[in-house]
Amino acid sequence: MTATAPRFGSAPLVRLLLVTTVLLGTVFTVLSGTASAHAALTGSTPEDGAVVATAPKDISLTFSEQVAMGDNSIRVLDPSSKRADAGKIRDLSSGGTVTYGIDLHPGLPDGTYTVAWQAVSADSHPISGAFTFSIGAPSKTTATVPTEEAGGGLVGVLYDIARYISYAGFILLIGGAAFVLGCWPRGASVRPLQRLVVQGWLTLTAATLALLLLRSPYTGSGKLGDAFDLGGLQDVLATKTGAALVSRLLLLGAAALFVAVLFGAYAKRETPRDEEESKERKDLTFGLAVGGTVVAAGIAGTWALAEHASTGIQTGLAMPVDVLHLLAMATWLGGLTALLVALYRAPSIENAAVRRFSRIAFISVVVLAATGLYQSWRQVGSWSALWGTSYGQLLLVKVGLVAVLVGIAWFSRRWTERLGQRAEAGTEAGTGQGAGAENESKAEAEAATGSETGSGTETAAATTVVGDSERATQLARQKAALASARQKRIRDADPGRIGLRRSVLAEAGVAVVLLAVTTVLTSTEPGRTAEQEAGATGGTAATAPATEGPVALTLPFDTGGENGEGTVRITLDPGRSGANEMHIYVDGPDGQPLDVPEVKAAFTLTAQQIGPLPITPEHFAPGHWSADAVQIPMPGDWQLQLTIRTSDIDQTTVDKNVKIG
Repeated sequence: MTATAPRFGSAPLVRLLLVTTVLLGTVFTVLSGTASAHAALTGSTPEDGAVVATAPKDISLTFSEQVAMGDNSIRVLDPSSKRADAGKIRDLSSGGTVTYGIDLHPGLPDGTYTVAWQAVSADSHPISGAFTFSIGAPSKTTATVPTEEAGGGLVGVLYDIARYISYAGFILLIGGAAFVLGCWPRGASVRPLQRLVVQGWLTLTAATLALLLLRSPYTGSGKLGDAFDLGGLQDVLATKTGAALVSRLLLLGAAALFVAVLFGAYAKRETPRDEEESKERKDLTFGLAVGGTVVAAGIAGTWALAEHASTGIQTGLAMPVDVLHLLAMATWLGGLTALLVALYRAPSIENAAVRRFSRIAFISVVVLAATGLYQSWRQVGSWSALWGTSYGQLLLVKVGLVAVLVGIAWFSRRWTERLGQRAEAGTEAGTGQGAGAENESKAEAEAATGSETGSGTETAAATTVVGDSERATQLARQKAALASARQKRIRDADPGRIGLRRSVLAEAGVAVVLLAVTTVLTSTEPGRTAEQEAGATGGTAATAPATEGPVALTLPFDTGGENGEGTVRITLDPGRSGANEMHIYVDGPDGQPLDVPEVKAAFTLTAQQIGPLPITPEHFAPGHWSADAVQIPMPGDWQLQLTIRTSDIDQTTVDKNVKIG
C-alpha cells in the first residue's frame, strides 16, 4: 500500500468538501423556500367562493394527478371553526380523473364554510390548500386553518438538507468507486480515496435514515417531535416513498460489501506476481464492475421510482432515462472529486489515469446532455413554461452552470494533454517519476513499520551503527518523512500538475453549486404541470383584472318622491377578492349628507352564476352607511345593485358593473 500523503492545511480536503457541500445546500434550501407542489387541485364541488342555496351533501376535490390521502386530509369547518364533515374520505376517481370526497353533516345552517385539505402527490411531495364556499349568503367566519404550506417550516428545511446531502453522498460513493475501478486501479490502496468512498457511503446512509424519520412530519403534522413516532413511521413504510427509502438502505448494505472487496481483496492484488494472479485480478475486476453497476443502478432507481420520473407522461421511458442521468452525474462529479483528492492528497497519480478519466467524463457529459434534453422536454413541455415558470427558470440556471463546468473541463483536458506529452518525452513530471517516488516511499514506509521484506536488513544495519533498535526505528521514520517531503516538492514544482489541480478545483466548486440547484429543481413544480394547473383554473391567477387601491363609484339616483334626488358614493376597500370594507355616502342635490331610512346592496357575478350576494350595511352617521367583512368570492366583473329608500313608499335601485381584482 502506498505511503500516506502529507496533509495540506488544518483539515482534510474531503471533510472540507463535505462541510462546504452541506453549508451551500442549506443556503439554497432556505432561499428556495417550501417545496412547490407537483400535483394541483384543478376543481372542487362546490367551487372556491361559490354561494349555494342549500347545503350540499358532500364536498369533492379533483387533482391533476394521483395523490395519497390520509384519514384527516380533508376538513370542513363551519363559521365557528367546528368540524362540519362526517370524517370519512371516499375515493371518487373514475375515467382518468382523480377525485376525493367527504360527506357533510345534514342540516348545515347558512354561512361561510372553510375546506382545508392536505395530500401527498405521486412524486412524493406534500401539497395543501384551503378554500371557502357559502350556504345561503356569505357570513363572517372565524375558521382557522394552518397558514404554512405542507412541507414547510423547520421540518421542511431539515428534509431538504437531508435530500441534498443524500445526493452528495451518492455522488461520492458511486463516482469515487467508479474512478478507482475504471480509471486508477492502484487508487484502491490509497488511503485518501478509501476515505472519500467510505465517507460517501456513510453520508448517503445517514441522510437516508434521516429522510425516513422526517418523512412523517414532513407530509403530515410538521412537528419535529413526530419524527420518532412509530405509528407515523409505519404509515410511511406503506407509501411508495417509504418503500424506496427502505430499498435504498438494503442496497447500501450490498454497497458496503462492494466497498469492502474493492479496498480489501482487490487492493491486495495491485501487482500480480504471476499469470494466475493476473487472471484472478481480471475476474475480480469484472465481477466488481458488474456488481457495482447493478447496485449503483438500483440506488439511482430509488429516486426514479419515487420522484419526478414516476409521474406524468411516458413513465416507462422516463424512469430508466432518469437512472442513466443520475449515474452519469455521479460518474462525472464523483470522479471529479476523486481526481481532486488524488491530485492533492495522494503521493502520486499516473497521467494515464487522468487521461482515462477525461474520456469517461466526456462520455458522461454526452449522456447527461441527451437524458437532460429528454427530461427537460418532458417536464417543461413548452417555451412559455421554460421562461414563465420557476421550474423553467431554474432549469436555465442549471444549463448555464453545466456550460461553465464544461468550459472549465476543457482547460483541464488541455492540462491533461500537456502532462501526457511531457510524460512521453521522458520528463520528470511523467509516470516514471511517480512510480519511482512511489517505490521509494514504499520501501521507506516498510522500514517505518518494521516489515520483514527488506526492512529487516535496514533495521539491523541501523541497530549495528546506533546500537539501539528504537533509535533505528526513529531514523527510518525520519527518512520516510524526508522522502515524502521531497516527493511533495517535486510534485508541487510541476507547473502542469499545478494547473490541472487548479482547474479541477474550480470544476469541483461549480459542481457543488450545480448539485444545490439540482436539488432545488427536484422540489419545484414542473413547468408542464404548472401550465396545466393554470389552464384548469382558467388562468385566473395570471389574467384576473386588478384595481389600484379601493374601488370608488359615484351614482345618481331619483326615487320620484319629495327629497328623492341625490347622489350616492360607494367605496370598497381593498377592492379585491376576499374580505372588504364597504362605505356608502348619500348626498342631497346641495351636496350635503342626506339621511335616508334604508340602504341595501348586492353583488352578482353573472358569468359564474354567483349571487346576488346581499349586503345590509349599518347606519353609521347621517348620510353614512358601512358594512364590514363584505366577502367577494373571486375576481371578475361584478354587478353592484344599490337600493335607496327615501320614504315609506319611495325607493329606487341603481346598478353599476364593477371590475374587482
